Amino acid sequence: LLHNNGRACRCKGDRAHGLQNSDLSMRTLSTPSPALICPPNLPGFQNGRGSSTSSSSITGETVAMVHSPPPTRLTHPLIRLASRPQKEQASIDRLPDHSMVQIFSFLPTNQLCRCARVCRRWYNLAWDPRLWRTIRLTGETINVDRALKVLTRRLCQDTPNVCLMLETVTVSGCRRLTDRGLYTIAQCCPELRRLEVSGCYNISNEAVFDVVSLCPNLEHLDVSGCSKVTCISLTREASIKLSPLHGKQISIRYLDMTDCFVLEDEGLHTIAAHCTQLTHLYLRRCVRLTDEGLRYLVIYCASIKELSVSDCRFVSDFGLREIAKLESRLRYLSIAHCGRVTDVGIRYVAKYCSKLRYLNARGCEGITDHGVEYLAKNCTKLKSLDIGKCPLVSDTGLECLALNCFNLKRLSLKSCESITGQGLQIVAANCFDLQTLNVQDCEVSVEALRFVKRHCKRCVIEHTNPAFF
Repeated sequence: LLHNNGRACRCKGDRAHGLQNSDLSMRTLSTPSPALICPPNLPGFQNGRGSSTSSSSITGETVAMVHSPPPTRLTHPLIRLASRPQKEQASIDRLPDHSMVQIFSFLPTNQLCRCARVCRRWYNLAWDPRLWRTIRLTGETINVDRALKVLTRRLCQDTPNVCLMLETVTVSGCRRLTDRGLYTIAQCCPELRRLEVSGCYNISNEAVFDVVSLCPNLEHLDVSGCSKVTCISLTREASIKLSPLHGKQISIRYLDMTDCFVLEDEGLHTIAAHCTQLTHLYLRRCVRLTDEGLRYLVIYCASIKELSVSDCRFVSDFGLREIAKLESRLRYLSIAHCGRVTDVGIRYVAKYCSKLRYLNARGCEGITDHGVEYLAKNCTKLKSLDIGKCPLVSDTGLECLALNCFNLKRLSLKSCESITGQGLQIVAANCFDLQTLNVQDCEVSVEALRFVKRHCKRCVIEHTNPAFF
């Protein structure tokens, strides 16, 4: 009898084990395995709070791995196993699911994938759709193309070939990203709204065209440092399909092309003609741009609020005359180190852009007290001004600024040789909301700095006077 009971137990146990294997097999076949981004020979998961600037502390090449969900042990109720001491439940396992999901939301993509390997519960929680509106990958050694391929494949399980929940992809600084990775994003993520690929210098115009053409909701694009990108436009196929209205199909509002050294006026012309809804445009160190390119920009993009042409050495007063046509819509303007700009260009901007809030004119050595005076009298709502390294600006200009711009919060006078303590005292006596003052390399006395501190109690003073602390 005992022999027969033992045989029956073994048969039932075998059937239970077979059902387990069948269940796992069906799970693997019906649901694509999760894509894990982890380095080889990883000893275990490392805790850490993720952010947009965080990077993995693991050294070595990072690759994408595919695995099945952690199995669950099944035992038949008739089988009595040897008694083992029960392990104490970890504190984190006592948290409810919604709390765990909230914790996981702070992790970058690679660490979130590692969490999916811990146990079945964590696996299910780590792939909660609410956690996958954003993919954020960092690190120079990560195999981004492969990672994006397996991640999008996993996220497309409910909607084959289309990842509807993904809205943001950030792969800044991933130098191994190529056109193949961007093509994967373009094909699988039609609802993409934000793409940041700064510092990925291997991508080309064609890949960017694919993303722009296949992701009609894209509003934020950062290609700063992508030296091969010379233009933003639709692909030829998309242009033919959408003609004659294809010029209005690109909905990009924020575009950062800082350090795109090969961008020229013709490329800016194409960008302006296709991205007519631009409100934020940053062209820092696009050294080939001239005043002609700015003319195209103003013709097509009349809604620009923030514009930076810092270190564009060919931009002159004529370019500022074109920028001034944006009128009261312009709130932020950076013309730092544009050596051809003088008081004439500042007068154009001050006259027509009366709602300007931020102006960076550092290194524009042609600006004098007359330009500052005209700016102060016309742009009275100015909150931030940088006129550092403008040797022709003196206390006279500061006095006009202090008597007209009472809302000034940030002022930089770094290396202004003509500035003295008297000018600073006038500013401090009128601009009580001043929060940041930069007077590095200026000949100002300790008494003047103390006067500023007494009147502007929240002001942080950046200085090079060792006697003041």
